[in-house]
Amino acid sequence: MKKSILLVTTLFSSLAFGSDAEINQHLSALGMTNVEVQPAPIKGIKSVVSDQGIFYVSEDGNYILRGDLFEFKNGELVNLSEKILFGKLNALSDQMIVYPAKNEKYIVTVFMDITCHYCHLLYSKKDEYNNLGITLRFLAFPRAGLDNQTARQMEAIWQAKDRNQALDAAENGDLPKNLMTPDMVAQHYALGRQYGVRGTPSIVTDSGEMIGGYLPPKELLAALQEAQ
Repeated sequence: MKKSILLVTTLFSSLAFGSDAEINQHLSALGMTNVEVQPAPIKGIKSVVSDQGIFYVSEDGNYILRGDLFEFKNGELVNLSEKILFGKLNALSDQMIVYPAKNEKYIVTVFMDITCHYCHLLYSKKDEYNNLGITLRFLAFPRAGLDNQTARQMEAIWQAKDRNQALDAAENGDLPKNLMTPDMVAQHYALGRQYGVRGTPSIVTDSGEMIGGYLPPKELLAALQEAQ
């Protein structure tokens, strides 16, 4: 496995948490945003998903762990942290712009920005990806945040009756003129931040693993085959 298995343990002060709401309150006070507290597979530990990443908090409030949590299962290591985010990603499947492969072997989800050169390049090769059996699913990730024209244009694309047609038009220079306040795009952006997206395109495999930025079709296929 390419990712290093590292958990950084930090003393978190002597706060005593009695409930998920209290954990949320204390972490929000420390500057974490969009905090979601969930059960963890380890007794005495809670999972915390935030814009700053995934954390694991002891129920007594004394420790917080930052990093990926792995389970040793059937002789292999399973990344449980990626599974948490992958569930959230698939919950947005009805909001994605999808270019399906006829002979589908792999599905990747791409966080994209319509002003991004390498996103344009990836989009322009969508037929090549499809011919290799790779289905492309696009989510919006305006790199400059949500308070700008690009984010509002992307909202108009994702809110269009025919999203594929709207994205096709935008990629060919016909950008939306009816700008819209980010709503759907805000959901995509929040998830991208939780994944740790810093640039676009960012590609997530059909097992939930983030494999980085732009890869040409044959290189992406090789990466997907290696990840199996």
